[in-house]
Amino acid sequence: MRRVMSDNLEAVIKGLNLSYDRSLSVYACKNADAERRKPDHEDIRPPFFHDGDRIVHSRAYARYIDKTQVFYLVKNDHITHRVLHVQLVSKIARLIGRGLLLNEDLIEAIALGHDIGHVPYGHDGEKYLSDICASKGIGGFHHNIQSVRALDRIEELNLTLQVLDGILAHNGEAHDFCVEPRTDKTWEELDGEIERCQRQHNGYSGIMPMTMEGCVVRVSDTISYVGRDIEDAITLGLIKREDIPQDCADVLGSTNRDIVNNLVVDVIENSYNRPHIALSPDTAQALCELKEFNHACIYSNKAIKDQSSKIQRMFSLLFDSFLDDLRAGRKESRIFTNYAAGFQPEKWARYTRDMSEPEIVRDFIAGMTDEFFNDTFRELYLPQKKSMY
Repeated sequence: MRRVMSDNLEAVIKGLNLSYDRSLSVYACKNADAERRKPDHEDIRPPFFHDGDRIVHSRAYARYIDKTQVFYLVKNDHITHRVLHVQLVSKIARLIGRGLLLNEDLIEAIALGHDIGHVPYGHDGEKYLSDICASKGIGGFHHNIQSVRALDRIEELNLTLQVLDGILAHNGEAHDFCVEPRTDKTWEELDGEIERCQRQHNGYSGIMPMTMEGCVVRVSDTISYVGRDIEDAITLGLIKREDIPQDCADVLGSTNRDIVNNLVVDVIENSYNRPHIALSPDTAQALCELKEFNHACIYSNKAIKDQSSKIQRMFSLLFDSFLDDLRAGRKESRIFTNYAAGFQPEKWARYTRDMSEPEIVRDFIAGMTDEFFNDTFRELYLPQKKSMY
């Protein structure tokens, strides 16, 4: 039984929410502005705080724990995984939001949910799955769209428009360092952006967040990983600290601690009491050059790509295997025992009615952790020992 607030408590909560809204910047998204697809019960929690709770308690969020950030198949407990990355984004974005008097609950919800749609093996896995999806006639695969799909269509969490929009628009142009929200979006426009993005190669098609809070998360995503990836790469011996371009180090620093601090301070100084989130020109240029260094020396480093062809083949084999199982109705397959079993019967019926078979397989594989992906492949394609006594 769900306990309902008394009239007195409800009045107190409404008063607190109103007081909080009044304390925010004129550019902030207010709790009173929250919109949901379907009417929903409200409780002691403000709407965006409630969304953050729903995300944290979702099945998809639990699977962050074993998803690659950048480096996969590495035995080192100090290397960043996706679950840590989203927490770092949340912390950095909330700090910026506090400095700008923005809605920290909205910021946190967007940050915690923004990478839900990432697949096993990070961006490499995303590329492999995208190629397969395109070959099956369902368009490319894009993790920002998948994040919205997982939370809105698969788990049906009934999150607010502002949170889903921030998640969809969290990634942008590589050198987009001044982000101004497009505040007049509707549910119909969000759905249209998703459809348009699905047809694009890069998965974002120049869309902009509808809130300042979404803009903060978008910038904070970059702030959270650019220095952290350098620290991880140094730990793994891929680069040395002195390899960092001196021009970048002079402006941003050469440690993650300094890089994060300097970028956060710069964002707040250049965004306070303004209708956008921005970096100063010098800092933006240094960050652009540092990202280029990361791509050349870390993300494209051959030392971390030596298993790529094997992983690509694994994606192809698993996709075709599960597609065949789904079409043949093999109930012993993991697509039924592990994926379909996670739905209520009426939700599974609705989901399978709305999705094509390749789309269902896409969603299943996208939701896998690295470990589950590997275990599934071993079960299907490698010899298994049997106990016979």
